[in-house]
Amino acid sequence: MADDTGIIAARAFVEARRTGRAIADYPGVRPHDLAQAYRVQDAAIKLWQREIGGWKVGRINPPEDRLLGASRLAGPIFADTIVDGTGAEPALPVFADGFAAGEAEFLLRLRVPEGGKRPRGDAETLAWIDQVRIGIEIASSPYAGINADGACVTASDQGNNAGLVLGVTVARERWVDLDAIEVETRIGDRMVGRATAATMLDGPLGAVRFLLDNLSGRGIEPRSGWWISSGAVTGVHPVRPGDRLSARFEGIGEVACTIAR
Repeated sequence: MADDTGIIAARAFVEARRTGRAIADYPGVRPHDLAQAYRVQDAAIKLWQREIGGWKVGRINPPEDRLLGASRLAGPIFADTIVDGTGAEPALPVFADGFAAGEAEFLLRLRVPEGGKRPRGDAETLAWIDQVRIGIEIASSPYAGINADGACVTASDQGNNAGLVLGVTVARERWVDLDAIEVETRIGDRMVGRATAATMLDGPLGAVRFLLDNLSGRGIEPRSGWWISSGAVTGVHPVRPGDRLSARFEGIGEVACTIAR
């Protein structure tokens, strides 16, 4: 993918997200590998000129993971789309004519140790985290085919992120046992998913390590205070404006939001 083609896609996605308009077809040539996809994503970040408040990490499912040589992807979460969900339930906007879904996730806040080398195991990774919360990621894109077209297309448009809801904090003594906490997701009164983070490759801490490696390869310096949305525990659940999305984390609490247009 030529650089100008990537810029065309980046401009189209930024303009669509600014105006709230859906895109019927992918703008330009679809990226064929993750390097091309991240070039589109990086170009869009520069065009936005918005403060980044964190990063989402998502899974790349088989057999695409083997073809691309990666089991996860990343995308920016802009600071003004991160909301507190510990009080009144917030309303999160989605592209009603694009793609819209919600995901129950563990959210980990990054703390960059002075002179610290990138962690290689769970014990080292814990030194890079100063807070863990339960939460919800809102996945939405002006392009309805963003997930159906594969991981490269997903990564090219912000990793399909549109917002983050911060729930209550997780006690530090439970950080080493995040994989054992049962999570249940509901849309309205209907349960749409139940699982634990044990199904998520090497878990939330592994998502942190992946992200640090990903950012390093792109020349992006990690910052303390960034939130890491570590991956969908119970799956990616389609939502529509008017839905109430909630996630219950066993022994910790519940976080919820309303989906808006």
